[in-house]
Amino acid sequence: MTQRRNRRAGVEDRWKKADGSKSASHSLGKRWRARYVDDNGREVARGFDRKVDAQSWLDSIVSQQVQGTYIDPKRGRMTYRQFYAEWSCLQTWVHHTRRAMDAGAAEVPFADTALTDIRRSHVEAWVKELVERPLSPQTVHQRINNLKTVLKAARRDRRMIDDPVDGVSLPRIRRAEMAMEIPDPTAVGRLVTNADPSFSAYIALCAFAGLRRGEAAALQPGDIDFLRKRISVNRQAIGISSGVVDVRAPKYGSERNVPVASGLLEILSEHLRLHAPGDDPSRWLFPGLGDNPLNGNMVFGRWRKARTAACVETKLHSLRHYFASSLIAAGCDVVMVQRAMGHSSASITLDTYSHLFPSGEDRTRAAAERAFSEALHPTADALRTIKGV
Repeated sequence: MTQRRNRRAGVEDRWKKADGSKSASHSLGKRWRARYVDDNGREVARGFDRKVDAQSWLDSIVSQQVQGTYIDPKRGRMTYRQFYAEWSCLQTWVHHTRRAMDAGAAEVPFADTALTDIRRSHVEAWVKELVERPLSPQTVHQRINNLKTVLKAARRDRRMIDDPVDGVSLPRIRRAEMAMEIPDPTAVGRLVTNADPSFSAYIALCAFAGLRRGEAAALQPGDIDFLRKRISVNRQAIGISSGVVDVRAPKYGSERNVPVASGLLEILSEHLRLHAPGDDPSRWLFPGLGDNPLNGNMVFGRWRKARTAACVETKLHSLRHYFASSLIAAGCDVVMVQRAMGHSSASITLDTYSHLFPSGEDRTRAAAERAFSEALHPTADALRTIKGV
């Protein structure tokens, strides 16, 4: 295909007639015309005053075609804003993702720049502006990741070649073990016992089953297996607007069965009796407005009241970390923790909680402690045996 296309490329003298004589109309345009055929089979031509310039331009185009880096100039002139509007309409995003992507695209300061003209300096200037606003490092990373997703799609669509985000320095995110807050057991106990009676079971689900906020809000009595002592997580509630809740499948890889303690089942049983009576297994454990479960504003409003009553300063999501840390402390391995937490892969579990798993040093130290204790602090039976000898 490339060879057939290149045979139609070349540089010609526009002033020369077929018989070799010079044209009398040479003053009407540039003398040398370079032409080639693009990927769509259309001929593209450009005029030059000097043959050497025409040949150099043509050589560059043909080289790009051969190497697969050629971009149609007309396609590359589409702006970031135009491409995002066209591309985003084709994506099967859920409402929450679309809202985040649209908000990020609206903030891009170079949205009206042609895709082929976007440079690394544009991205670096935007990162600096976001940091100085100031936004948290996590938010800055999210903005740039959204930008990278759009530009990757533009490259796949043959509208640009280079990735201007590649190599851009982003603000450092705190290590998980430094940023993570894990409440102590007494604080969790105070939160459960001091919360509003209709909200106490919600806190218990987050702390003792590791459910996410939306997963706990979307729980139904049919999801609780009292006989097998487990809870099925197969939906989540996401707020769309004031009073409107979208109930859909949980995050990718998060559908799961969570083994739970008898004490949690007793709390849930009492909650059903007092605050969600009925026979319909598909009713909401925590009803909200109308036929909806609790929305985000209602959850956080009740959560703030529970924190105040318990005199505890912690985040609702920290209860999920508390559950994970309890599993790890009890000796559960990575795969067990991954399944209970609803992570899509074990690598996510390790990225989040690797600092909580016992290291080789911990195991070595424990073995050394046992050896020391057995040698210098023998048990009573051992002492009696030694004396008998």
